[in-house]
Amino acid sequence: MDSCGEPKKKLRDHPGKEKELWLALSRLSFEKGIAAADASGDDVLASLDYPKYFELSGQKLPANRSGILERLAVDCLIVPKGGDRYDITNLGAILYAKHFAQFAGLGRKAFRVIRYKGVHRVETEHEKPGMKGYASDCEGMVEYINDLLPRNEILGETLRKEARMYPERAIRELVANAMIHQDFGMSGTGPMVEIFDDRLEVSNPGLPLIDTLRFLDHSPRSRNEMLADLMRRLGICEERGSGFDKVVFDLEFFQLPAPDVRTDMTHTRVVLFAHRNLAKMHRSDKVRACYLHCSLLHVSNRVMTNTTLRERFKIAESDYPVASRIIRDTVNSGLIRLEDPTSKSKKHARYVPFWA
Repeated sequence: MDSCGEPKKKLRDHPGKEKELWLALSRLSFEKGIAAADASGDDVLASLDYPKYFELSGQKLPANRSGILERLAVDCLIVPKGGDRYDITNLGAILYAKHFAQFAGLGRKAFRVIRYKGVHRVETEHEKPGMKGYASDCEGMVEYINDLLPRNEILGETLRKEARMYPERAIRELVANAMIHQDFGMSGTGPMVEIFDDRLEVSNPGLPLIDTLRFLDHSPRSRNEMLADLMRRLGICEERGSGFDKVVFDLEFFQLPAPDVRTDMTHTRVVLFAHRNLAKMHRSDKVRACYLHCSLLHVSNRVMTNTTLRERFKIAESDYPVASRIIRDTVNSGLIRLEDPTSKSKKHARYVPFWA
């Protein structure tokens, strides 16, 4: 009996209330929240893809059950409660769930892939929601996306006739970023890839914590630092601060238009475009590509010139005025500037991004 004469109840007998109270009092990050409370050791091993955890982390699978559970606890995938009882954290479930349906509230956080017919969201050809945790399913999801991509029929120095439309490394990084940087506080929505004949869109709930113009040079910030750190250690995404650089580099290498980062009231979306001749690009596409080219060179301790931009767009040397117009438009947009404002040489002008 308590001091008010009411019978006391064990909190562990009411896992739903325990979860609610824990979250309310502790102000925990998403990763430390509870996906399943008061589970037995056998329940943990039945719910989480622990062999994948040991495979990705490069650890030898322990010979006994207690060793496995101890290692899962070290990376905060579970929380020991004494005896043979554990809480499975959101971090553990979102990365290694054998099936999201086992964890109430996480089902809509599964990664979805949709392939549309044509260029509109009118007719769906294929749709696949992820069923397993991000770490367990990421490789298979990227392979599935690659299999759905249109084939590039452009012939050139860097493009082959039957090549997939977009470089795999760029897709892998954008998929991982959508998982890592999403706002888990937004219910009913999760990360998604949408494939069209002319573009690919990767989206996640939540707005970025840094300016979209600074994705390439700014140190990344994430709402989910534990998730981001563990996914990097597991090799699911690139090292901190290098991911978007590689996306831009690969798209330039394959002579594809620059990626476009868009936001609305609730979501962040990165759009990759199919190959398009320079003459068919909109002015905004050329300006965005010029800015990202300049930024990529700057973070590599190089500078942009008319020559480097011509190489980026495969513009003939005799057509240097075409590159000059793109540079002028980008300067007028306030995205790049002369490295030396006092220089009078146009032929040897060097440019840096506005933030340099």
